[in-house]
Amino acid sequence: MFFRPSVCQGSRRFPSALLTPLTVCVLTLPTLAVAPVFAQSQPSFPAKRADRLGTLQLTKFYDTARPLHPGKPGELIRSEPSDAYSLAADLSVTRILYHSRSARGGDVATSAVVLVPDGTPPKGGWPVIAWAHGFSAAARQCAPSLLRNLYYGPLLSMYVSLGYAVVATDYTGLGTDFRSAVMDVPSNAMDVIYSIPAAHAALAQLSPKWVAMGTSQGANVAIGVLEMEGEIRDPNYLGSIAISGVGDLKALYGAPAQEQSFRMLALLAFGVKTVYPDFEIRDMLTEKAMPAYHEVSEGCGGLTNSSQYPENEMLKQNWRNNKFVEEFFSRNMLGQKFAHSPLLVIGDDRDPAVPPSVTARVVTRLCKRGEPVQFDKFSDPQPGLVLGDSVRDQMAWIQARFAGRPTSNNCR
Repeated sequence: MFFRPSVCQGSRRFPSALLTPLTVCVLTLPTLAVAPVFAQSQPSFPAKRADRLGTLQLTKFYDTARPLHPGKPGELIRSEPSDAYSLAADLSVTRILYHSRSARGGDVATSAVVLVPDGTPPKGGWPVIAWAHGFSAAARQCAPSLLRNLYYGPLLSMYVSLGYAVVATDYTGLGTDFRSAVMDVPSNAMDVIYSIPAAHAALAQLSPKWVAMGTSQGANVAIGVLEMEGEIRDPNYLGSIAISGVGDLKALYGAPAQEQSFRMLALLAFGVKTVYPDFEIRDMLTEKAMPAYHEVSEGCGGLTNSSQYPENEMLKQNWRNNKFVEEFFSRNMLGQKFAHSPLLVIGDDRDPAVPPSVTARVVTRLCKRGEPVQFDKFSDPQPGLVLGDSVRDQMAWIQARFAGRPTSNNCR
């Protein structure tokens, strides 16, 4: 559920016929990573992180009154234009702060950025892509909107250059001063959904029509949006794209403890505690593990096994059987609700973190509910490049949704 920041390696993986004259970078964004891959793919952010990644300051824009002044979900709190970002496109950037809802139904504030192409919008406004980002830790300062390239700058810039507005939420607790519901798909999906009316309140040139798209942890969130919209039935929502990393948390945490990144397990405990305040951390973690747990909300470090103790000394026996952990896994199981909108799942057959069988099980469950699912598989010799490799598929699917063309369904 994490990624490396994007870097440029040329444009060979993007369909030049569709992107010219854009200069687009190959995205080296590793896919949803849990179990052993977390330790391999996570960057460590030392003191010079700001110099290397272009970190922005956490300003008063992100602050809110405590308690928060009441507001409806999706209601705009404030907005401001920003020229602080380094993105390869002719666009304008607006930060927004808006009301969302916590896992327990409480009123919370969430931050996001809205990217809009320069120039005159088409009739009806710029079509909207709601971006669900991958894992970025649990501390306030780890918000993607506090990086000059938004973590996925090349991809987001490409879509803006193609005539789409992008609404990219941070998720509650990243940026804003609320506890992060890290790894909780329903919470993060609510943040994505409520970012759309907030963006419209800030910017009149947006089309009401929108799709959701995400990779890594955001792939699960994009499916969460699909399932929630099955109940909301917003006629302007046109479907979701889930790019690499689709998998239920319970399946992804099925590996033995020694194969897990302990920091990842500490983050899981943090997320469970956010959703279920009655959850006792010490029912999952030992006293030796508590210092590492407290570090989760303090920094954006990599998810490596930094502890001096082995995992079997830091985790309580049978922690997976804790009732709150089980409930957390259950609420994050995908394919439990019927959705009425189309879904594109883009899988990476060589992803070492999420085996094809894990993704296939989720897709099968969605298909059994009669969902219009298009499942595309990629087998890149370099795992993690599927986000760039699949751009042609992404664009064709998005164009078809906004054009109102029939959906593709390859469910078996």
